Amino acid sequence: MPDPRVFIIRHGETEWSLNGRHTGTTELPLTENGEKRIRATGKALVGGDRLIVPSNLAHIYVSPRHRAQRTLELLNIGCKDRFPWSSKSSTTNPDPLNIRTSASIQITPQIREWDYGDYEGLTSPQIRKSRADRGLNADWDIWRDGCEGGEMPADVTTRLDELIQEIRGKWHEGKFGAEGEKKAKDVLIVAHGHILRAFAARWVGKALVDNPSLILEAGGVGTLRYVMTSLVSFSSFSSRWRSERGWYSGS
Repeated sequence: MPDPRVFIIRHGETEWSLNGRHTGTTELPLTENGEKRIRATGKALVGGDRLIVPSNLAHIYVSPRHRAQRTLELLNIGCKDRFPWSSKSSTTNPDPLNIRTSASIQITPQIREWDYGDYEGLTSPQIRKSRADRGLNADWDIWRDGCEGGEMPADVTTRLDELIQEIRGKWHEGKFGAEGEKKAKDVLIVAHGHILRAFAARWVGKALVDNPSLILEAGGVGTLRYVMTSLVSFSSFSSRWRSERGWYSGS
């Protein structure tokens, strides 16, 4: 069993992710195609001989937003625990005969999407035009400038650093090498585009102002790994192309 890893999964496609509108607190369902692709991702990447081995999962963090929670359902991890958002009569949990992991599931606001504030529902070109019309710098960059009425990079850094410290201390400590050979140690995070890019940056010690040059499309999966107990690598996977990717120069 490899050393501990963190898998980050961006929720499936929504109507707003299709047209580039910034979606923070707005609740939107996955599109039909979004659901289809997440199911395909689960079949391709989840299993005893796949990238995400359910029995190796120690904990699952999921965003408070419904689109992220639905994504976790569709991955069919085979969770023993009932989804925290499900009623007792819910039938959305996997088949009880298909239980593959005892990982606990936690809804946490620490991985909610970046609070876009006044920019909620707008595209980047619309944001830049609005700023220019009001005499603000038109070269808007969320990693540097944050969002009016919403979160700044320092706010996001603080909440993600707290989560990273928790993951390393609570779920990964003592689970390296022979000491953790037979222990469930992987962590799964299901959340959103900007916050997961920020999470990956902070995991490797990169300041958000430097712009995490990472692409994680809707439904994309990323893997964070340790090297000599210090994480220095990131790879992402897209079920569309079924190929591994690394850091990109674009945002």
